[in-house]
Amino acid sequence: MATKTQYFQNVNQIKYEGPKSTNPFAFKYYNPEEVVAGKTMEELLRFSVAYWHTFTMDGTDPFGIGTMLRPWDKFSGMDLAKARVEAAFELFEKLNVPFFCFHDVDIAPEGNTLSETYKNLDEIVAMIKEYMATSKTKLLWNTANMFSHPRFVHGAATSVNADVFAYAAAKVKKGLEIGKELGAENYVFWGGREGYETLLNTDMKLELDNLGRFFHLAVDYAKEIGFNGQFLIEPKPKEPTKHQYDFDVATGMAFLQNYGLKDYFKFNIEANHATLAGHTFEHELRTARINGMLGSVDANQGDPLLGWDTDEFPTDLYSTTLAMYEILQNGGLGKGGLNFDAKVRRGSFEPEDLFHAHIAGMDSFAVGLKVAQKLIEDRVIEDFVEERYSSFTHGIGKDIVEGKTNLQQLEEYALQLGEIKNRSGRTERLKSIINQYLLTVVSE
Repeated sequence: MATKTQYFQNVNQIKYEGPKSTNPFAFKYYNPEEVVAGKTMEELLRFSVAYWHTFTMDGTDPFGIGTMLRPWDKFSGMDLAKARVEAAFELFEKLNVPFFCFHDVDIAPEGNTLSETYKNLDEIVAMIKEYMATSKTKLLWNTANMFSHPRFVHGAATSVNADVFAYAAAKVKKGLEIGKELGAENYVFWGGREGYETLLNTDMKLELDNLGRFFHLAVDYAKEIGFNGQFLIEPKPKEPTKHQYDFDVATGMAFLQNYGLKDYFKFNIEANHATLAGHTFEHELRTARINGMLGSVDANQGDPLLGWDTDEFPTDLYSTTLAMYEILQNGGLGKGGLNFDAKVRRGSFEPEDLFHAHIAGMDSFAVGLKVAQKLIEDRVIEDFVEERYSSFTHGIGKDIVEGKTNLQQLEEYALQLGEIKNRSGRTERLKSIINQYLLTVVSE
């Protein structure tokens, strides 16, 4: 189905033109057909556009009203929702992205009742399905917004109000049905209001138990309707609540293990959320990876000078390199992808800025992919790490790893030791090598 209206008339198909190109509407490093590590860039990176930041965000911040100029904003209500679908698929096709993501309220306005909301969703989902029939772009994941409306002031699955719990369950039920209908490869849970402001008025045990019950209900219903998408939890430590229960990957894993959910969930890891948790992006990716829980990625970055979720488009090549190192070591992202949960800056308000932002993000991860693969091929990091931990490959170290020793034997060994000598970790040397690889790949 062809797009009825052209919302980006000044932008043509974005193509790869190489590093020397000066065309602002061209990829410099992302070549979807280029083969890296045995797969094309498109297959490995699995880029996705976030419907909310790209088509519904208007630039409002705590200190000022919206600034964004969007040609579809001349409409309202369901007409606006339909115009956004047209604009979305025009952008998807001009960027040639394989995936997109959305919350339920992104694609259709809420009605006065839940039944009206369902009706609105059904109408827009049918329209999206029609567009998807002639588009390469698929649904990476969908989710239910259970944080914006005042009904969720005390949470959703962890609300003090059982009616809210039921309402949230209904939204997720509908979301799973939509996910199945549109062929979503994943379904995401982000607990923006699942947390607390103060323990003084909080029954933490009941709230966590209810959250566990809620997830089990979702698992059961997915099985009932035959929805085969991967369930994902997206960790975030704070904002909007003071403390959110899905603080980081480690906290999330403890929760899933405690409630018997580990076999059903993986993690959707966002770079900016890692920053807010006091971690690096690669720390969260590795924590998930080494535990077999890395599912998908929200690709953005935060501003280290600001203490909130700025959701900037990723342009830090060092960060994208280390992220892609983890993803490649994970064997890719499986059903997941790199979703640009990122918004243009408030001052970048023209429609064309949406393309500049996505081009920058896609190029940045393409560079990261190529550098990471070269580092892996040359065993740069692996050789450093193996040498650093070599004492555990023989002698007493090997006995420790293999469980062939006890405290008495270790004491006997330690009593015979003279001066213990450590070796330098050579952190600066390793970082300089990574810089060298990065600069070499970029200049090729």
